[in-house]
Amino acid sequence: MAAGTDRARDTREAILDAAERLFAEHGVGAVSNRQIGLAAGQGNNFAVGYHFGSKADLVRAIVRRYTAETEQRRLSMLAAIGDSPDVRAWISCLVRPVTGHLDSLGAPTWRARCLAQVNTVPALREIVIGESMATPSMRRTLEGMFSLLPDLPEEVRAERGDMCRLLVVHTLAEREPALYGDGPAARTSWEPTAVGLIDALTGLWLAPVSTRDRNPAR
Repeated sequence: MAAGTDRARDTREAILDAAERLFAEHGVGAVSNRQIGLAAGQGNNFAVGYHFGSKADLVRAIVRRYTAETEQRRLSMLAAIGDSPDVRAWISCLVRPVTGHLDSLGAPTWRARCLAQVNTVPALREIVIGESMATPSMRRTLEGMFSLLPDLPEEVRAERGDMCRLLVVHTLAEREPALYGDGPAARTSWEPTAVGLIDALTGLWLAPVSTRDRNPAR
């Protein structure tokens, strides 16, 4: 029984690894379950469906593997900052668990590019957002940050939240291949990449809000 369980777990991990790489390289829509199975060393054309179900279920499994790793890192950071009055500290809790996780994977990695490709598909993007926002550490991070931005209008908060997500997802996706010799790199490791993102996001969240009518249709 244990051997069978280990084999199933190893097969699932191999499928997830193959899906991440193929989605990163070709996009989600261009990759079939059969291609993923073959890349994972599975001769059975139905291996992906057997272990994960639909493509949406496969994407959900990829995201959950990612959030399980970042969750522990973010919880540790939250414990360290306590009730910090510094917005930058809370933004660091958004960024550093992700860059730290990517750094721990070694080289090469495809995870950041995979998630960027998934985000281009509206239905799958909702899975990523839903799974990421559901974690206790993410909820606590956002609560702490927003408590320091009480005058930020709700619609501006939502708008900047979208900007924040896009900036992080696509910056990491572009930096990922560059860090491993596949393209020009403005920064040479995940650590300065984290610093640059934290600087940019701090400016984004602390930027003044225009007093003009934000709904010109009225």
